[in-house]
Formats: sequence, structure tokens, C-alpha cells
Amino acid sequence: MGSVRAACRLLGVHHSTYYRWRRQLVRFGPELLRPRERRQPRMPNAIPPMVEQRILALALAYPGWGPDRLSLELGREKWGGLKVSANGVWRVLKRHGLNTRAKRLSLVCGYAAPPEPERPEPPPERHIEAKYPGHRVQFDNFHIGRLAGTEGVVWQYTACDVASSYTWAELHVTPKNPSAQWTSALARRVAQELSERGWQLEAATTDNASEYRAQEFNHTLAELGVKHIYIRAGRSTSNGCVEHVQQTLLEECWKPAFARYLTPKYTGLQRDLVRELHIYNTGTRAAAPRASLQSRL
Repeated sequence: MGSVRAACRLLGVHHSTYYRWRRQLVRFGPELLRPRERRQPRMPNAIPPMVEQRILALALAYPGWGPDRLSLELGREKWGGLKVSANGVWRVLKRHGLNTRAKRLSLVCGYAAPPEPERPEPPPERHIEAKYPGHRVQFDNFHIGRLAGTEGVVWQYTACDVASSYTWAELHVTPKNPSAQWTSALARRVAQELSERGWQLEAATTDNASEYRAQEFNHTLAELGVKHIYIRAGRSTSNGCVEHVQQTLLEECWKPAFARYLTPKYTGLQRDLVRELHIYNTGTRAAAPRASLQSRL
């Protein structure tokens, strides 16, 4: 325009501001005109990048663990005693697209199950009442499969106390189907551990499988003075406590174990089951061969 003042009036800038800017341009050069890169502000509750990397590493190493379990594991000395809330862990997983168990398993194992259609909510089930430990204990079995180095099928024999939710579980190998020998042994173990702490096994709830209708199992319950209650056929919710426990062990123990091991072994799965039961029954991380029933009751 041929005039500094005319250009300043057109742009709405005072001419003294123009000369101040010009002095800075002459002194520092045209690099001054480049916009500065502003780094992202650090929030007081922001998770450091190193902690975020450890959360992602642990989530991918154990894809079956949820935010609560990951937060609890990060507090161990092995991971530096990191104090991260379950909500903070979930936000990190959400930011990287790993906030669901299916997404983590699909990334680790290379597959993803198709989404199941939504089912209508069933009517509320009747509550199973248990006034004290030993009043009613539910028994059930879970099929693990055939493993390398074992001659037969590995089954998980599970018992859950309805009043305290304390759980017993064992792994045994049979030629094909579950055996009444191991269900009887588990019943004796449950009755003994309850008796050691001042409780008595009064009733055992089972399904109608052959290992629970066998004479050996019924004779064992008769010797222990335990009432045997069969659930109705097709009403698995009547045994819902032990069914729920087995679903929890499947999601947090067996699926991560089979995704982590190249060749799952019987001894390795037994060790994982003992550790998982100790965590489930006591809520602590200390390795122990048998969890304390008194702490749960």
C-alpha cells in the first residue's frame, strides 16, 4: 500500500506495534514467524507413559484379566508397586482399543468369536438360602480337555459353599468321563476342612450326572451324614453358585493359560489353579499351597 500507517489502519493494528514486531523480525530472523509447538498439558491425575506401557504389557500377557485384576497385580513389588485404580487401567485400555476381553484375546490369539445375538432378560431366579458355611455346598465338574503327556481327559472337580462362596477345586485325569472316586474324595476334603474350623457339611447339591448318582459317592455322603440334593433336569441355575465359579475360573485362569502356554501341561495347569483359587478365596497375592478358609468364613 506504500504506507505503514495505512496498512496498520486497514488491519486494525497500531503502528507502534508494527515497529516493535519489525525490530524482533530483524533481530531474530524469519524463524520467529513459525508457530510454536505447544506440548500437551500435564494433568495432575495423568498416567505416566512408562506406567501406561506396563499396563498394556500386563494386559496383553494376561488377556483374561479385567481392570480390577490388572490394578491389583500392578500393586505387586514385581511391577514396582504401581498404584493405579481400576478406572485408570480401563481408560488406558480404552484409549488403545483393548478395553474388552474379546479384543485382547483376538489380538493375542489371532481370532475373535462372532458377536452373540442379544437375549431377552430372563425372569429373576429364586434365591438359594444358606444360613451358615456348610449349610449347603454345591458340586459340579468342568471339562478341561486332553493334554500332552496325559493318558485320558482332564476334568476339574469343583465345590462351592453357598454361604461364604469359598471354593475347592481339583484336577484329575480319567479315561473318559468324570469318576465317582474323585467326587467322593472332594466331598471328604470339604467335610474335613469345614470340620477343622467348627462347621459341618450338612447338604450337598449336585446335578444328575453318573458320577453323582454312583453308589460310591452316595455311600461317602451317607458316612459323612450329608444330605444329597439333586437339582431338576434342565435347571442348571439351581447349581448357580458353582457354575458361576467355574465360569470365573474359565475366564481368568484357563483361557489366559491356554493362550500363554505353547503346549499346556497338566502340572502347569494344576499350579495355575492353586494360585487362582488362593486369589479368589483370600484376595491376596502371597503364594500358598492352600488358602485359609478361616479368613473367608
